[in-house]
Amino acid sequence: MKFSIASLLLLFFTMSCLAQKNLSAISEKNGMVGIGTNTPDEMLTVKGKIHTQEVLVDLNGAVAPDYVFERYYNGHSALKSEYRMLDLKSLEVFLKQNHHLPEIPSADTLKKEGLELKEMNLLLLQKIEELTLYTLEQQKQINLLQEQVRLLMIQD
Repeated sequence: MKFSIASLLLLFFTMSCLAQKNLSAISEKNGMVGIGTNTPDEMLTVKGKIHTQEVLVDLNGAVAPDYVFERYYNGHSALKSEYRMLDLKSLEVFLKQNHHLPEIPSADTLKKEGLELKEMNLLLLQKIEELTLYTLEQQKQINLLQEQVRLLMIQD
């Protein structure tokens, strides 16, 4: 009698769950495994909480946002040539109109579609890098103003 790998994994997982007295619904359909669902729509579909110590997400062709710094310091980015960081005034206009950060899905979109961890983590890293650059620019302006005040104080 031959068993597919998916069937063997399902059998092993089922036995493991039964041994732990966890009688959650486990199903297999077209080579896809479902936990807590009878209609898995991916290789593994879990309807419920997952407890883990770590998740490794492969970039699989995605570009890490080093393009933010590359564009800022080099004037262009080989990693993502179309990337443009908004100036703070344009960012404020966008925020007033949309009530969410540019490129970040709105709360309604997230509620309807959920979120993909890889995509969201890369977007959040991009926003952190942008915030870092905004902060550095603001610090330069503060330093310049402090120097001007110091020079004015010396003249008086």
